[in-house]
Parts: sequence; C-alpha cells; structure tokens
Amino acid sequence: MSRVVLGVAGGIAAYKAVELLRRLTESGHDVTVVPTRAALEFVGAPTWSALSGKPVRSDVWTDVEQVPHVRIGQDADLVVVAPATADLLARAAHGLADDLLTNVLLTARCPVLLAPAMHTEMWEHPATRANVATLRARGVEVVEPAVGRLTGKDSGKGRLPDPADLYDLCVRALAGREQDLAGRRVVVSAGGTREHLDPVRFLGNRSSGKQGYALARSAQARGAEVVLVTSAALPDPVGVTVVRVTSALELRDAVLTEGKAADAVVMAAAVADYRPVERLATKRKKTDTLTVELVQNPDVLAELVALRAQEGTADRRDGQVLVGFAAETGDADADVLVHGRAKLARKGCDLLVVNEVGEAGHPTGFEGDANAATVLAADGASYDVPLGSKDALADAVWDLVAARLT
Repeated sequence: MSRVVLGVAGGIAAYKAVELLRRLTESGHDVTVVPTRAALEFVGAPTWSALSGKPVRSDVWTDVEQVPHVRIGQDADLVVVAPATADLLARAAHGLADDLLTNVLLTARCPVLLAPAMHTEMWEHPATRANVATLRARGVEVVEPAVGRLTGKDSGKGRLPDPADLYDLCVRALAGREQDLAGRRVVVSAGGTREHLDPVRFLGNRSSGKQGYALARSAQARGAEVVLVTSAALPDPVGVTVVRVTSALELRDAVLTEGKAADAVVMAAAVADYRPVERLATKRKKTDTLTVELVQNPDVLAELVALRAQEGTADRRDGQVLVGFAAETGDADADVLVHGRAKLARKGCDLLVVNEVGEAGHPTGFEGDANAATVLAADGASYDVPLGSKDALADAVWDLVAARLT
C-alpha cells in the first residue's frame, strides 16, 4: 500500500481534488490530505476526513508532538498537489515553509507532482513561468494545465486536468517510471486523416488515435516535452501540447514544423495515401456512378528521414530518432512481417512498429483498446510486444527510443 500526500491549494478547482482522493483511496492507497487554509474555504475538512479516513490539518501546530511538518513528507511515497495555484507554485519555488503543505514539499524525498490551475493570464505571467522552470529543474513534475472553461465566462489554458487523468499520472509516478526522456522534446502523430471530396463526404480510415495518444501519455510520464499532432476527437492528454489537423497535408505541415526541434518523432497516425485532385465547394449530387480522380499524398515519414540526412540545412537534426507505424495484412505475396521489412527499407526510419489489422473486432485492429506488434529496427533487430494494452505497447516503443537517444 503506497502512502500518498494529497495537497490542495486554495483555488476553485479544489472540488475536483475530491474525485482524485476518491480514486486514490478506492484503489487501496493510504492518503493523507493536506489542504491550505484557503483550500478549506472551498472544500471543508469534514469532506477530506470522511474520504481519506484521517484527520485533516493545515497548520504545523496541531499534534505538534508528532512533528507533522517533517514526518508527513518523509514518509510519503508520492506528493501530489491538485490544484496548485500560482501562489503555491511561487512559495514552493522559493522554498518558503509558512504552512504545513509547503513544509511537506520541503521534506519530501519522493516524486512530487504539481497540477496547476489558474487563469490563463496568471499561468502565462513571466513570474509563474520562471517558478515552473525552477521547480522542473529540481525534478518536480509540473503538469501542463488543460485548455477549457475557467472561472466565470473565461476560457483558455489554466484548467485543472481531469481527475481520472491525474490519477493515471499518480499511478505511473508510484510505479517508479524512470524519467529517461527528461529534457527531450518528442512529436507524436495520431489518428486517421480525412481527405474531403466536398463539405460533406471524405475519404478516411478507421484509426481511432488511441495508440498515438497512449504514446503521448507515456512520453509525458517519462519526462518528455510532448507535442501531439492529431486528427482524433479524443480528450487532450494531460501535460501534452496538442496540434489539431484534419487532412494529410495539414498533418505533414504540422509534423515537419514541430519536428525541427524534436529529439524523436513517432508517426503513429494513419495518414491517407491519396487525396482527391479536386475538392468541391458544394455537396456532390447523387448520381448512378461517381468517378473521383486521386493524387498521392506526400510520404511524411520519408520526408523526415530525408531532412535528417541533409547536410548543412536548418532542418537537420543530428541524432533524431524516427519511428514509423505499419498497419499490415498478409496476402498471397507475403505475410505481415515481410511487408513490414520491405516498408522499413523504403522508409529508412530507425524503428518500424508493425501490427496486424483486419475487420472490426480484430484483437489488434483499429479502434480497440489492445494491441500487439513486432518492432523492426534498422540494424536488423526485431522485438515482439505481446498482446496487451496500448499503453504497454507505448512503453515498449519508448524503451527502444530512449536507448537510441542515449
């Protein structure tokens, strides 16, 4: 049973921490809640006590004989603060210890996870950005806030991430995931692109984007700065910068732009091979037959490989690791892996994740929550990842990427 300290600072998002507490306690963790005095103005002590099964205190004078300002932090396996206000970030960055929670942060020698929540202007203020940079430099995981509705009529970046997502981050932190991607910037593409025939109809595929999102979550949990280029309609992963696209050309532009400064690019998106030569401005009328002329889309992964190899260009990125995905089916000519090896040779990337797909319901096909794959490497090695969650496959891919970055 892990010992978790849940710190709660004085922001309106404190009510969301109640759900995070419930998830932690119901999964068997021993949780001590340490709210600030301001937090108790939003959610009272009886609520925290009832859900944690422990008394709640915010000052260093209660039960002083137990030395709580030292013991709580020393004994913790994880300290998570949600919400972490601009004031809390400032006090933590400057090492202040004027209440029980800031004392806990000073004495903790376990992973510390701070989930900020505040108005956009406060999050973007240079003082807050400097405090966040200081905390991250010390090894504290400061989660990027979500984008959405804030207090009142305001919307923007600064919303506390969903409690379910915060819980997942806590589980990963308690599992002791090595921060082997800390200081790295990675780009992940996800989802199936749509190539519009007209304002109503499009050419597409069944890719849900779930595997790409799992890759983004895994990289973020391992300390990377993550940019997710996606066409999928899934909730934004916590702490990940999301760039939304629709077509293959939009995805290409975004990936090439973001990839210039990336240590690794993982192309998990199912990018359409073709697009209509002409996109009508009005809906096509129904006819007995329809002939559509198609043109081939650019090969984004091949472009990344070519840019990496160019000498003396601004786009060159020495040591960049490039990973492709190949959703394959066997046929009369060859099986899945033969097709995969041929694609690896054509693309020239470092790793190619090959998985077999089929009709709906296929255990490793599109839209499901499970996956299995064989990862082929440019040096001839291959790695089998057995059937499991898409998160497990994502972790396996980053294990191979991190080794090559090192």
